[in-house]
Amino acid sequence: MDYSFCIAELQREEPHVSTGGVQSLQRAFDLLERLADAGGEASLSELATTSGLPLPTIHRLIRTLVTLGYVRQNSNRRYTLGSRLIRLGETASRQYGTWARPLLSQLVDSVEETANLAVLDGDEVVYVAQVPSKHSMRMFTEVGRRLLPHGTGVGKAMLSQLPRADVRALLERTGLPAYTSNTITDASELLDSLDEISERGFALDESEQELGVRCIAVPVVGGPTLAAVSVSGPEGRLTKEAVNRILPEVLAVAKRLADQAATA
Repeated sequence: MDYSFCIAELQREEPHVSTGGVQSLQRAFDLLERLADAGGEASLSELATTSGLPLPTIHRLIRTLVTLGYVRQNSNRRYTLGSRLIRLGETASRQYGTWARPLLSQLVDSVEETANLAVLDGDEVVYVAQVPSKHSMRMFTEVGRRLLPHGTGVGKAMLSQLPRADVRALLERTGLPAYTSNTITDASELLDSLDEISERGFALDESEQELGVRCIAVPVVGGPTLAAVSVSGPEGRLTKEAVNRILPEVLAVAKRLADQAATA
C-alpha cells in the first residue's frame, strides 16, 4: 500500500509536539478510542461532539484511518473500527497475558487454585492467561476462549468499571442468555449486582457459568485494557470461607498488575 497520501494528510494537521507526541497522532488515537467508547460506531458529527475537534479535522483524520484499514465506513455513512485493529488487539492481549503469568503463578502457589486473567474485547470476555492449580481436580479455561460477560466473574468485575449506560447498551446487543440455572438473566438485577461489586471491589461467579464452580474476580484498574484477575475452583474446595481467606491475595495481585502497567 502507498502510504504517501496518509502521511500527507497527517502532516496537514498541526505538527506541534504535545507531551512528547505529534498532535495529529494523538488526535487520531483519541478518535479511535471515542469510536470504541461509542460501541464501535459513530458519525462524524457525533465524534465532533465528543472530541471537541472541528469537523474538517475529524474528516481528514478519519479518511486517513479508513485508508489504513483502522476505520471502516458503513453504507449508512457511519464509521466503525476497522479489521486491522483485530490483529493489534489480539497481539497486545497475548503479550499482556505473558507479562502477567508470573504473578498468576505466585497467586496459584499462594491459594492453591487456578488463576486466570481476562480482558474485555468488544462485547466479549476473552481469557488471555491461565495458571492451573496442582490439584488433580481443577478448573480449566482455554486461553483465547470467549464468553459473554454477564455470566462470568471476570466479566462482571470488568462491567462494574464501565458507565452503566455503556453496560445497558452492551446488554441490548448481546442479551443475557442463561448458561446455568444460576446465571443472571435480568438486566436490572445484573446492574444492581454491578453496583455492589463496585462498592466491595470484587465479583463472584456462583455456578453461573458452570455448575459446581465458584470464582472470585477482581478488576485490574488502570491497566492497558479493561481486565480482571480471578481464582476459580470447585465449590467443595472454594467455599465461602475460602473465598474470604484468599480475597486479599487476589486483590494484591490485581493491584500489582495495575501498578506494573502504570510504570511499563
